[in-house]
Amino acid sequence: MICACESDFASTVRSARSLSSSWCAGPCTPSVSPRRATPSKPLILLVAGDENERGRLVAAVERRFGADYRVISEASPQTALACLAERTAGDETAVVVALQQLAGMTGVEFLGRAHALAPAAKRGLLLRYGDPDTNRVLVDASTFGRIDQWEWQPWEPAEERLYPFLGSLLTAWARGRLIPRFEALRIVGERWSARSHELRDLLQRNGIPAGFYDAASPEGADVLAAARRDGSRLPVAVFHDGRVLVEPSNVDVARALGVRTHAEQTSCDLAVVGTGPAGLAAAVSAASEGLTTMMLEAEAFGGQAGTSSLIRNYLGFPRGIGGEELARLASEQATQFGATFVYARVIGLRPGADRHVLVPSEGNAIETRAVVLATGVRYRRLDVPGTEALIGAGVFYGAATTEAQALRGQAVFVAGAANSAGQAALHLARYASVVTILVRGPSLAAKMSDYLVREIEHAPNIAVRTHTEVVGAAGSGRLEHLTLRSSEDSTQDVVDAAGLFVLIGAEPQTDWLPAGVARDERGYVLTGPDLPDADPARPPSLTAPRGPLAHETSVPGVFAAGDVRHGSVKRVASAVGEGAVTVQQVHRYLAELRTAEHA
Repeated sequence: MICACESDFASTVRSARSLSSSWCAGPCTPSVSPRRATPSKPLILLVAGDENERGRLVAAVERRFGADYRVISEASPQTALACLAERTAGDETAVVVALQQLAGMTGVEFLGRAHALAPAAKRGLLLRYGDPDTNRVLVDASTFGRIDQWEWQPWEPAEERLYPFLGSLLTAWARGRLIPRFEALRIVGERWSARSHELRDLLQRNGIPAGFYDAASPEGADVLAAARRDGSRLPVAVFHDGRVLVEPSNVDVARALGVRTHAEQTSCDLAVVGTGPAGLAAAVSAASEGLTTMMLEAEAFGGQAGTSSLIRNYLGFPRGIGGEELARLASEQATQFGATFVYARVIGLRPGADRHVLVPSEGNAIETRAVVLATGVRYRRLDVPGTEALIGAGVFYGAATTEAQALRGQAVFVAGAANSAGQAALHLARYASVVTILVRGPSLAAKMSDYLVREIEHAPNIAVRTHTEVVGAAGSGRLEHLTLRSSEDSTQDVVDAAGLFVLIGAEPQTDWLPAGVARDERGYVLTGPDLPDADPARPPSLTAPRGPLAHETSVPGVFAAGDVRHGSVKRVASAVGEGAVTVQQVHRYLAELRTAEHA
């Protein structure tokens, strides 16, 4: 929805500089002068046995982060654990960093124990070059969820290695804190309404710092009073500059945030419909290679991948990357190369011999020489009594990471067995008391990547129920109970549930396409060799007679990439590759057009 380059709001505030009490009075060793009886800053705890290494590490960390954080070091992991155990109410531990080589236990073992004492702190591991056990250590630590980031030692120069490592840990810690932040807008609505959930989800997925206030709460009443609204019509959006929108549409909110909702230029070389990984890759490739490129999106950058809390199997990100962050970086990359973004839903395509016309739901039609369809898929709906009435009120389609913190300490269920379900379960487990994955088949292994299966097996608060499906949902105003049925013996049981996240397969978003764009029986777009030979419905083209290119649809000059394409591999890396490869075929098509036009 929101183009990052057009709405560059501050996404986080600096860490709080004062807290209500001092840190532990135990064996912790301050790296500077003894503590005074003043409010303490959030803590960075460093654990390194070698005195020289510890001294250099402390000096470097203090030099960069000492103004905002207390830096404390320990030689012994046992002493460091005692220090964590003795902290007082109000103290915050931001980051714990340990060397792998420690006396009495490994760094991974220490960080695993430290997590139980300071669960909100982020954990970093320093590994020594040349250690033959490095690969095993990293695999085990990641699988068991004992570390958040790792870096090599020696870590010098600090500006190049140590500071980015610590900075990423501190950023992740700050994002998880419930502290006042800059809010580009405040949404006041009913806590358990579908529309409130939709707005919260879209704003978070687009990286817009926004606050949500329940209309029934004192805080919500204060926001409404300041905006001079009585709350009879909800939701209400109050922007940081004082503007107020009542019952706004998504387009209204986008427009108020300065996002382009109508195409200023109505013609281009290439129009990319959809900004998931395939669409963003196509836009980056096309714009960087000189094509006038337009991206059209009706929801958020990143598509389904944008809702993933952590993608660990994407090439080049060994420590993983959040789907939202990956989408934000890719969208910035595309716009820096000159691609334009329009927040608009495309509802029609009119093919032509040398030009195609895209029809948005609002604004002028867009004329383009080539089209890349990258609209992806939407999660399939549950045909279960009670679920439709509770959408946004405990029943969510997709990962819906924006709702995770609201379900802190409660029982949550995830229906699905593919990677997206596994990633959602691991993210929700950070907040929920227990997460139960409901699998219709015998195991997770058939559809889920091995690394996710292993992480789930070792997560203490994630359970897996196989041969199980949801057959009912109920609650007064919000989800309270689920009825589950076993496919093995047909028995049913009713369980308490605060949230149900449904990720049970997908349907392509192709119902807006004309009949001339061939699709399979499930609606996925047919391309290249999957198209029928000598398709009589294939429209005329100015290009020389030839068969369709590998990612070309039944309409010459209209291509498909990513999940929307029949036979595609449903992985982020595959979608990115398809998007880039498709642009090379667009170049060939455009070259043929130019040759035909000048013949």
